[in-house]
Amino acid sequence: MFDATFEPSSDTERALIEGARALAPILRQRAAATNEARQLSAETINNFAEAGFWRMLQPRRWGGLQVDPRTFFSTQIEVAKGCASTAWVLGVVGVHAWQLAVFDERAQQEVWANNKGAALISSSYMPVGKVTHVDGGYQLSGRWSFSSGCDHCQWIFLGAFVPPREEGQRADMRTFLLPRADYEIIDNWHTSGLRGTGSKDIVVNDIFVPEHRTHRFADGFKCSSPGNVTNPEPLYRLPFGQIFVRSVATTAIGIAEQALLDFIGVASQRVSQAQGTKIKEDRDTQAIAARAQATIREIKHVLHTNFGVMMAAVDAGEALNIEDRVRWRYDSSRAVERCVEVVDKLFTQSGGRAIFLDHPMNRAFNDIHAARAHFANKPGPAAENLGRVLLGMNTTDFFV
Repeated sequence: MFDATFEPSSDTERALIEGARALAPILRQRAAATNEARQLSAETINNFAEAGFWRMLQPRRWGGLQVDPRTFFSTQIEVAKGCASTAWVLGVVGVHAWQLAVFDERAQQEVWANNKGAALISSSYMPVGKVTHVDGGYQLSGRWSFSSGCDHCQWIFLGAFVPPREEGQRADMRTFLLPRADYEIIDNWHTSGLRGTGSKDIVVNDIFVPEHRTHRFADGFKCSSPGNVTNPEPLYRLPFGQIFVRSVATTAIGIAEQALLDFIGVASQRVSQAQGTKIKEDRDTQAIAARAQATIREIKHVLHTNFGVMMAAVDAGEALNIEDRVRWRYDSSRAVERCVEVVDKLFTQSGGRAIFLDHPMNRAFNDIHAARAHFANKPGPAAENLGRVLLGMNTTDFFV
């Protein structure tokens, strides 16, 4: 029903997408329990490990599958059609294998050397941490929010600005990598949508982080990070911003796809209690279904095409220009907004039953609005920045 405009290039990549498609009905059966528990089950985490999902963006030299990012995103869409919370955790935890690959080799050794494929990393990139320079690294303290899947992870990425050592220098935004023993999880995740993600708060109290367990955002922007020395493949020459924003946008596509499938399944059989007419013969119902399908196809086409251009460029050893990168960033955030519009119209057209908590359209409505709340999924700032660049000014967003 929904054209993907992407054909996997290997049997491994096809098997990943098909595996996600086969797992989706099982995840759908678990969705209510997942929401009630406010975190994924150990069974689902193990299912993903067995299917290879956690290793999709991990380097082959560390036991990973190192697939095309479009395979990763296509797998995430299929998972989202079963359970949005599960897909969200897959996206944000799964993408961290990519970022670890561009860390210093010593950090990769610490996480992967004795634990190939099994180590999971959660995150909270908000730069709210307090950092102090010390010999060999930094002392880190702070409280971060929205660390999805943290209960199942052995490591975490946390954002903070490193203050300048000398007058006239700028603060340096970095990602800090910490083991589970160095932080506390605060269970405050009580939400209306994406309830099963377990995106809890993280507290760090004056912990030492060595220099090699940090990653400069500036290096990610320049596509020149310490890990590129030992992981020189084109996949790891992509900007981290492009990989990450898609990981938090893609779940919305799967939510919208499944919402349309659920809408069609009900509308094709439903008779209006008020009027006694077949819902499928209603013109508004027909038009909404058609427009929803067209919108989803357009979104997937644009986003897959963008990554196709990115991968072709890095495969050829070419630099990605800023205007494209800024536009791709906007396209990712705009995709979520358009998916919200699709789900809102399907929800409104579904009648009074959609307000019940056990109705699939109700879950889609709450989950997609929760996904839209992520800062990376707000199209306003990305649109303004694209406008600046189109008008001849410099980008103000370096997470592109």
